Amino acid sequence: MTVAVLANPTAGKGRHRGLLPALVERLAAAGQPVRLLDARTPEDALTACQVAVAEGANALVAMGGDGTVHLALQAVAGTETALGIIPVGTGNDFAESLGLPKDPDSAADTAAAALRDGTSRRFDLGKVTGLGAGQGPVVWFGAVLACGFDAIVNERANRMRWPRGNRRYDIAIVVELVKLRPRAYTLRLDGRAQRLEACLLAVGNTASYGGGMRICPDADPTDGLLDVVLAGPVSRATFIRIKPMVYEGTHVNHPAVRAFRASTVEITADDITTYADGERSLPLPVRVTSAPGALTLLTSAPPR
Repeated sequence: MTVAVLANPTAGKGRHRGLLPALVERLAAAGQPVRLLDARTPEDALTACQVAVAEGANALVAMGGDGTVHLALQAVAGTETALGIIPVGTGNDFAESLGLPKDPDSAADTAAAALRDGTSRRFDLGKVTGLGAGQGPVVWFGAVLACGFDAIVNERANRMRWPRGNRRYDIAIVVELVKLRPRAYTLRLDGRAQRLEACLLAVGNTASYGGGMRICPDADPTDGLLDVVLAGPVSRATFIRIKPMVYEGTHVNHPAVRAFRASTVEITADDITTYADGERSLPLPVRVTSAPGALTLLTSAPPR
């Protein structure tokens, strides 16, 4: 019974890089062998996680931000291998939504205690599959699947070679705001189809993405359902007014915003690539399904 650790030293702009040895020691205090995975690229990381799970790792601990956790989810989803999360990224939306400690030392102690005591909890995940020809791989997500403006901004920013860092996203936001227009979507919610126009569309397993934006404020990762939130069609001025409201989750009270809940959501639109937990996912059209209990999380036992 081993514990595999996937660490991203660049997470959170590298400010927690020096914590790794101490955090590994905290995990080892649970009495199980700890193995640090060798992963220099995201592709290496995914392969290493999948191999560790296939070889029977008792747990996979992700030390990083939402991107690192997203990679680990692709390996542990639907298996008996538990996931531990030590949040050292910039946003850490998924870890916070699950009630894990924000402090890395406390999070490592929580994972170690769960390993020692044999405690865990089950949570739902979102499962994305392509529709039609060239379906692509299955993609799992823990937090939010972006299918509208935020996905389009991410796609533009990732194509840009300059500038580096967050400034790319600032520029991409400005460019896409200038080009903002409602997109025609077809949604099929548990088999019920409707056509509509929207500027923003997100599917949430948990509430937040993007470092605290509560896009799906009522999403619950234990109810077996996905929350779908969309805005539009709206003018550029109205969209700019709505967007800051997302941090408090009050945008859902705006008359231009609609919310739905379903266990399976099919989404069709032209020229949009979705982003799951902030990572590039599949192009539309896709089917998104709630997978109840697909994640086993290292944490304290739920209260009785």
